[in-house]
Amino acid sequence: MYLEMKDVKKSYGEGGSYIQVLKGVTAGVEQGEMCVIQGTSGSGKSTLLNCIGGLDTMDSGSILVDGKEIRGLSGKALSDYRRDNLGFIFQFYNLVPNLTVRENIQVCQYLTKDPLDIDELLDALGLTEHQNKFPSQLSGGQQQRCAIARALIKNPKLLLCDEPTGALDSQTSRDILVLLEKLNVKYGTTMLIVTHNNAIKNMVHRVIFLKDGQIRKNYLNETRIPASELEDL
Repeated sequence: MYLEMKDVKKSYGEGGSYIQVLKGVTAGVEQGEMCVIQGTSGSGKSTLLNCIGGLDTMDSGSILVDGKEIRGLSGKALSDYRRDNLGFIFQFYNLVPNLTVRENIQVCQYLTKDPLDIDELLDALGLTEHQNKFPSQLSGGQQQRCAIARALIKNPKLLLCDEPTGALDSQTSRDILVLLEKLNVKYGTTMLIVTHNNAIKNMVHRVIFLKDGQIRKNYLNETRIPASELEDL
């Protein structure tokens, strides 16, 4: 098991403002799987993703990534873990506005010991002709492609995607999902995709459904369909 979560609990606040967001989450994801995490707002999806990514600390429980325990790591060890293992894709692209597409990607390339070939990645993402443009000169879909390239240049073992199509129209969403699917096949990248979009679960290997901080469903998808055939995006 590449990713193992055991009885993960997380709360915020204290006294009258205390709220327990994760109430003992236990699940696992195999290496190379695409996994969707679904649930309504407030179900704990993004909090769980942030705990896995080392952006948030859990109160108790265990998260093992490739055999490495995340809980209790020092600040430096967490930084090393994120640098060496993870790629992040968010709904909001967080591109540096005064850097070109190529330069935005190179920021992460320079931090990485064994990066992917940037020209190959630009070509795979359809960004070669846009590589010298600034974010303000790109469409939303092109900006998201740049954000994906920036995450993938690190050749991460685990790609964490928080609402990666949330700000995109239906056709652009499909294009991005087709791209993630191709990259999963080509590089064998394990992917966790947090989404409100019910259709995306049909293309992935595993589906985890959270409700009120607990897992209500966790199953392998035996009837996967290609991202290009998804409806109601």
